Amino acid sequence: MVMTSGQAMQQALALADEAACAGEVPVGAVVLDEQGHVLAMARNHVEEQHDASAHAELLAMRQAARQRGSSRLESCTLVVTLEPCPMCAAAITHFRIRRLIYGAYDPKGGAVDHGPRLFHRPTCLHRPEEVISGVREREASEQLRVFFRALRQRG
Repeated sequence: MVMTSGQAMQQALALADEAACAGEVPVGAVVLDEQGHVLAMARNHVEEQHDASAHAELLAMRQAARQRGSSRLESCTLVVTLEPCPMCAAAITHFRIRRLIYGAYDPKGGAVDHGPRLFHRPTCLHRPEEVISGVREREASEQLRVFFRALRQRG
């Protein structure tokens, strides 16, 4: 299946909805190859798998690497609904993602435009050639607000 980055973000938002319905923090991710073919899609599975590392982007990059038969995703684009955390930003460097597109900013837990700003550190192993932030930010942020509001109300 071939997608534009906009279509990939739409798919990532749908995956984030799935995550929320399953009681997971609503984050979805899609990995595209250089022609826009979908290599992998994932949503958060932290609670279901009892695995703090089961973030959508990490799961999608692992799946894409298996699909390609390589640990390097040098020509690939990662589309994710939330600014990657330090763990996922570090994984992006190790997988050698070429382009990162994300939706909602995460001033508290993000590591791309907030917090440690990993890609700007002099010791960063690899930097994506392009980072596009704030894509459909309102929708992605609203998913998170609704999820956490409901979580607080449940107690």
